[in-house]
Amino acid sequence: MDLRSELLKSIWYGFTALDLEKSGKVSKSQLKVLSHNLCTVLSIPHDPVALEEHFRDDDDGPVSSQGYMPYLNKYILDKVEEGCFVKEQVDELCWTLTAKKNYKPAKDNKNVLPGKDAFHLWSLFNFLSEDKYPLVMVPDEVEYLLKKICMAMSVELNCVELEDFISQDAVRQNGFTVWSFLEMMNTGKITRGMGQEITSMAIEEVYREIVAEVLKEGYLWKKSQLRRNWKERWFTLRPITLDYYTSEDRKERQGSIALDGNCCVEVLSDRDGKRCMFCLKTLSKTYEMSASDTKQRQEWTAAIQTAIRLHTEGKTSLHKDLKLKRREQREQREKRQLAKEEEQQRFQALQEEKERKLAELELLKEAQRQAQALLEQDEMRRRQHHEEMQQALEVQLREAKESRATMQAEMVLKEEEAERQRKRIKELEEMQTSLEEALQQEIKARQDEEVFRYAQTGLLSEEEDKMKALMVLQEEQEEYILKTQREKQELRQEMENKSRALEEAQRQLEEVRANRYRVDQDVVAAQRKLRQASTNVKHWNVQMNRLMRPIGPGGRLRHTTPVSSLTIKNIHRKLRFDILSCLRRRQSKEEQLQVRPITFQGVTDILAADNPGFL
Repeated sequence: MDLRSELLKSIWYGFTALDLEKSGKVSKSQLKVLSHNLCTVLSIPHDPVALEEHFRDDDDGPVSSQGYMPYLNKYILDKVEEGCFVKEQVDELCWTLTAKKNYKPAKDNKNVLPGKDAFHLWSLFNFLSEDKYPLVMVPDEVEYLLKKICMAMSVELNCVELEDFISQDAVRQNGFTVWSFLEMMNTGKITRGMGQEITSMAIEEVYREIVAEVLKEGYLWKKSQLRRNWKERWFTLRPITLDYYTSEDRKERQGSIALDGNCCVEVLSDRDGKRCMFCLKTLSKTYEMSASDTKQRQEWTAAIQTAIRLHTEGKTSLHKDLKLKRREQREQREKRQLAKEEEQQRFQALQEEKERKLAELELLKEAQRQAQALLEQDEMRRRQHHEEMQQALEVQLREAKESRATMQAEMVLKEEEAERQRKRIKELEEMQTSLEEALQQEIKARQDEEVFRYAQTGLLSEEEDKMKALMVLQEEQEEYILKTQREKQELRQEMENKSRALEEAQRQLEEVRANRYRVDQDVVAAQRKLRQASTNVKHWNVQMNRLMRPIGPGGRLRHTTPVSSLTIKNIHRKLRFDILSCLRRRQSKEEQLQVRPITFQGVTDILAADNPGFL
């Protein structure tokens, strides 16, 4: 049982105490107070807005336990850290809430338990109750708890009173609730009228042992680590620690010894005036202690070894482990009880079956006796009837002999008549056979005729279908021939048109070739003229250079024919005109022949390249 389950048991009582109408629902205002108190005792921060956000769809209406459980788990229990709070304070808070509503003992009862004892019993009940709601405790656990309390008081448990209380219908069907358990304890019958002080001490001892997980406590002498002197201390042993105090009120703790798997306990021999000594060894220190007697030393060493074993096995509580073992034993006992009951039922069924078979056997024997008597009576009647039948048969035999003689004579006559009838029947059978053969032949001939008729009809219908198909094919063939002829005539006409177009194209091509040839001749002539003109231009340039040479002083003038600049310009203009005319003619021809024209700038560039002084 983990810490969350233990807290939920106590909180369940607090929640149900707030449910005044027993409807399973509590108002949100009460849940706020409960949540705030729980956060306080559990030492976790309280978020008042979280409750409003979690139940914002419920407005101010009541909240069921199923609706509060997600909030409780998410915002409270998930934040709980073990060791940061005191579990007893949580139990006291929930006990205060539930005791005001549910714990109301009779005031005139002298054995009423004080509030502290009732709270301790309530805590013990929660620890030993089953892990299902509403919380109940099985009778075996009640008996175990009462035995522990009575053992602490050094009295025996009054089993008669306990059996009487357990035999009640409500307890037998539903188990012990905590309030019925407290009611039983308040009667005082279980504790045999012991004083309140003794009862309170016993309940306190059992509470500390089971709930507070105290394995053992008492006075021991301890040897100091520094001064090496002996002092008496009150020791409290838990599964993980061994604490020691100045006195049994446990107000001033002197130290604590952590227990783990590396610790061990050993018995020591008597020395230093101390007897019943033992030591507890840890990794860092060794603690020497002395008990009052050998029994106390044995109990302390066994308890410390138990605590070390629990720590080694990863368990935190001895009584939780014992509770689980008792639960397993109860389950095994119940299984054995069920198996025993089943075995007993099978045995009883077999016994009943055996008795039934014996009864059936007796009935069969009686029926056999009755059948034997009936058989004897039937045998006597059968013998009498046989004798009567024998006498009657002898009479009938004599009569049969007499009738046999007469019948033999009649039989001879009958045989002759029968012979004649057999011959007649044979003739009729032969005639019937011949008639049947003729009838079969006629039937076969008619069947053959019918078959031939059906075959002829099928052939005629097939021939008609083929004729129809042939006519359709013939019509399609005629249509195809006509279509082919039309297409052939169109193709012929198209070929003629293409032939004419081809001839026209060839004629135009010849003309274009002739024109191109003439243009090429003109271009050659123009190029020849250009070369001649270039030659003339060179000649005239030489002449001009001669004419334009300056005359030095004393130089001799040559008698040359003067050429004016106007004449030169006219020559240049004439040459340009001829060249341009030739180029225009060639350009018109090239445009007709789709040949790239030669521009004037291109010709002049060519002339300038050949004759640098042309321009």
